Amino acid sequence: MTAVLESGRTRRVRLGGAELLEQLLDAGSFRSWDRPPAAPAGASGAYLDDLDRARERSGADEAVLSGEGLIDGHPVAVLASEFTFLGGSIGRSTADRIVAAIEEAGCRGLPLIAAPASGGTRMQEGTLAFLQMVRITEALTAYKVLGLPYLAYVRHPTTGGVFASWGSLGHLTVAEPGALVGFLGPKVYAGLRGEDFPAGVQSSEHLFKHGTVDAVLDVAGFRNLAAGVLGILAGSPAVPPEHEPDGGASLSGERTGSVWDSVLRSRDAGRPGLAELLDAGFGRTVRLSGTGRGERSASTAVVLAELHIPAQLREPGGAGTRPVVVVGQDRAAQRAGAVLDAAGLAQARRGMRLAQDLGLPLVTVVDTPGAELSVRAEEAAIAGGIADCIAGLLQLTVPNVAILMGEGTGGGALALAAARRTVAAEHAWLAPLPPEGASLIVHGDTAHAAELAEQQRIGARELFDDGAVHEIVGEGSGFCGRLAAAAARQLAFQETQAAQERLAVQEGRS
Repeated sequence: MTAVLESGRTRRVRLGGAELLEQLLDAGSFRSWDRPPAAPAGASGAYLDDLDRARERSGADEAVLSGEGLIDGHPVAVLASEFTFLGGSIGRSTADRIVAAIEEAGCRGLPLIAAPASGGTRMQEGTLAFLQMVRITEALTAYKVLGLPYLAYVRHPTTGGVFASWGSLGHLTVAEPGALVGFLGPKVYAGLRGEDFPAGVQSSEHLFKHGTVDAVLDVAGFRNLAAGVLGILAGSPAVPPEHEPDGGASLSGERTGSVWDSVLRSRDAGRPGLAELLDAGFGRTVRLSGTGRGERSASTAVVLAELHIPAQLREPGGAGTRPVVVVGQDRAAQRAGAVLDAAGLAQARRGMRLAQDLGLPLVTVVDTPGAELSVRAEEAAIAGGIADCIAGLLQLTVPNVAILMGEGTGGGALALAAARRTVAAEHAWLAPLPPEGASLIVHGDTAHAAELAEQQRIGARELFDDGAVHEIVGEGSGFCGRLAAAAARQLAFQETQAAQERLAVQEGRS
């Protein structure tokens, strides 16, 4: 049911659950999974009357619709709130439907898309209704263990226990423009505190600014984004020969220039960075924003992406891309003033969790002059954030590779460098401090920076000779594409190695 809301001079058309699904899914593809809900046990006559009026007003039999359909030809399971049914509130029958749909999606191996719009718990059912949020969270947690993607589209309004459970558990979360989204409803706040909640804090746009949601999009925009995610996860046909990435080869021969020359080259303002790497070596991308928990930093990007597979690595008739998660330090953003801070490290950990949750390879990109040095950084426990990133990388069970692309200073670089395999651009480097800092510690001045860079063996060539780097890619025209191809080779190496280990174990048992 479509509703028109008036608030001062603002006029909003709220889509009902059925209308939203019509716009979200391919035409005619929706198939309902809903069964008639049972009457709530012990319900009062007044509550039963409320339910009858809600059915008549909304045209729905409960506050949520469930089923399956297609988005750009990709099968999905869907959940959509019907706000005109008692404010989209969650009672026991509502939760039964949600849990049943989540479990059915898991059994069928379908991606799940949820579009909540709810005031939260159904007050007529009290604490038993409130506890249903635990059931829903439990079902979603079990679903995500299957490695299936969960996308949330929070609509106007999404508050209370719904936002504090299934509204905040998406691998990717998008909000409707201008929607009221928050934990405590503003009417309740005003009634309890005797003052209005500050305007705009619980808006979609404000939450995006603070890293709680990944994007603010209308239904058409969300459909396009969901189609992109599903397409990336499905893989793409082989790339036509004229667009083949240059597989390249490991760099051979002697170093061109000194280690200090590499340091200076890595700091050049025109040097390619993460954006150029994504353009050259990857297909479609979907960028996540923030941590989903109120932190956001431009210094670090988390991207769901299609990695081009070099022709020599493809299975006969296989796809030309593979889905990966990229967690990269963005040199352009850092040069513009976005320091690598605690929020950037928290975003990186989110990317690691996403890769692990979905069973996708992880590609990290190291390119930073170093982590933030400030009072704010110390108070935000930036050292702990670095430690958590290193530990997170070491605990991954999915294939992972680090690309040393340029500057690699200190703990901020090490946070993304602790991968199983490492490829490096010819003039990349990795050091505990910038050479000038090392010179200050050893000599009390910066005049010995070039000398210390050589002595500490921080350059890509030295790291390769010492076994810390597994492949070096020559720079020059097209080197970003060659870096991506090298990453694909290192991921394939890990998978071949893992397959051989599994075979050896099986043969040992036979």
